[in-house]
Amino acid sequence: MTKKEVIVIGGGIIGSSVAYFLKEKGYWPILVDKDNFGKETSSACEGTVIMQSKQPGPKLELALKSRTLYQELSRKLVYDIEYREKGGLVLLENEQQAAIMKKTMLEQETFGLQVKLLTIHEARKLEPVLSKNLWGAIYSDADAQVNPIAVTRALLQDVVKDGGTILPHTKVEDLLVEQGNVCGIKTNRGEMRAAAVVNAAGIWSSSLTARYGYEPKIIPRRGQILVTEAFPPTVRHIMICACYLAAKHHPELLDPTKLQHKLGVGTVIEQTVHGQLLIGSTREFVGINKETTLAGIQEIARHVMKLMPGLKNINVIRSFSGLRPKTENGLPILGPVKELPGLFMATGHEGDGIALAPITGKILADQIAETGILS
Repeated sequence: MTKKEVIVIGGGIIGSSVAYFLKEKGYWPILVDKDNFGKETSSACEGTVIMQSKQPGPKLELALKSRTLYQELSRKLVYDIEYREKGGLVLLENEQQAAIMKKTMLEQETFGLQVKLLTIHEARKLEPVLSKNLWGAIYSDADAQVNPIAVTRALLQDVVKDGGTILPHTKVEDLLVEQGNVCGIKTNRGEMRAAAVVNAAGIWSSSLTARYGYEPKIIPRRGQILVTEAFPPTVRHIMICACYLAAKHHPELLDPTKLQHKLGVGTVIEQTVHGQLLIGSTREFVGINKETTLAGIQEIARHVMKLMPGLKNINVIRSFSGLRPKTENGLPILGPVKELPGLFMATGHEGDGIALAPITGKILADQIAETGILS
């Protein structure tokens, strides 16, 4: 072990970002994952980097900083991560949704997010696929998209190029704790020691620390997504419906007797650079269950057709789902664990992990540097 080695548990986009920014600080990250890198949530989600979906406050502040970092990464990384600043629309179905979102708009503007309220006529000029029956939309040119798998792989390639180590199929069985301090990990390949350990294990993060009296509540939330055939550019922006934000931030507004609301269905849609549409998603709490369901698929399709009848002739070719790590207060857990010196957490991003990955990596690298434990 050298003083500058840091172990990162979890090889998704969060762990890969942490490893990348540690490397940028001059450290030697050792990234371990129980399977292949990026196989779990990072490859089972959309690639939206949406500012408008973030609640005004710490999460929006983080998202705006993360967007700036994405701009830098898109220029610096070894290949195209498909970062595109396409702008985004929040779709409003009725006056009630408009009233709620108008208030959110004002709060978001105080944090520097530029947003604009559009009539449905104005919105359809931007997106002709939209229904004429919608109330309107809110537009921001700050919303973007990225390919999460490409980001993860590009970050890892840069880490390895500069001397970092990546270890797939390495299951972490326990932390290595001596005199109350975390000094490494125990794996199916033996013990590994380092001056600091970062826990970026997503929905499994708490299981690694529970036996030591630290067990943050992280709930897996299933999101089902549809993938269409590839076709010429048609959906020009990132689009989310206001009911997606209601399911996320205002569940009290939902009607649990409706299947759409019971499944937490809210439309999120983007067209990738390769032409497919990614259409989500459900918001379900079903434990460690990544299966897709007929009910979920049908409700997603039904709702997107209500909002965007112009897409009715597009064929869906497959579906998938992933588990997002949700915390009780909706904010990610970032930073050192007081109860376990030497351990840092980078988890609990729920559906914001893609958008917040770069800023998470930078924050963790900065925090570890500030402790002086690697000096």
